[in-house]
Amino acid sequence: MILAQISDVHCGPMLRRKTLRAAIKEINELSSNIVLITGDLTENGLISEFGTASKELKKLRAKKIIYLSGNHDYRSTGYLLFKEFFPFSQVTESDDAVIIVLSSARPDRDDGEVGHRQNLWLEHTLEKHEDKVKIVAIHHHIIPVPDTGADQITIVDAGDVLRSLIKSKTNLVLCGHRHRPWRWKIEDMLVVHAGSVSCEKLRGFFCNSYNIIEIKNKKINAKLKIVGGGYVDFKEIVKRREILQASDISQYNDSLAH
Repeated sequence: MILAQISDVHCGPMLRRKTLRAAIKEINELSSNIVLITGDLTENGLISEFGTASKELKKLRAKKIIYLSGNHDYRSTGYLLFKEFFPFSQVTESDDAVIIVLSSARPDRDDGEVGHRQNLWLEHTLEKHEDKVKIVAIHHHIIPVPDTGADQITIVDAGDVLRSLIKSKTNLVLCGHRHRPWRWKIEDMLVVHAGSVSCEKLRGFFCNSYNIIEIKNKKINAKLKIVGGGYVDFKEIVKRREILQASDISQYNDSLAH
């Protein structure tokens, strides 16, 4: 199975439309089984921004597209609009894996919350899929990410969620929100953070990017793909922190600017 994770599109004033279209073209050429969009499709939750996001993301071609809402999507009562523009699927099964979506966005709050009831539901649902690779997707990060400054906006019940994820032997957690690609490993669980696919606001890693997850024989291989560039192994990101020279970044950004 090939899963493409894009995040933090931010349709609005900070959108790099040309970059987004380049990423969609690349993903379509991969013939991904599933495309997972981990939130912040809009900047301010406005109907015009949702219209733009819907128009652009409809160009994606995959057997299944999974949409998550982010904190920016819930601004200005955008939570009422999100469900009108994008279908919501909380459990998606394939031959190799099951993908569980946790809703962490709350109206007009930048921090996130899973909540006790949803956490219990998560444990109960994961128990049913012992024979599959267990993937949990959530917009907010459950562990702080390096190079992103002062961090007071992880999900407020991160400890409870982490306990449930480990207890349920989750294999992979996919997050967005911080615009900084990174990877953690907790016991046997990978936690992979996506950068922003098309927003001008970037942290620590100054190129728009998305993640490609390959699952074969229950083994997970996660790589970062620079839009318009090559693949980067997460081992290199964690080890070196910076991948591109400043001149390369400047040249790349200039080529993909509006």
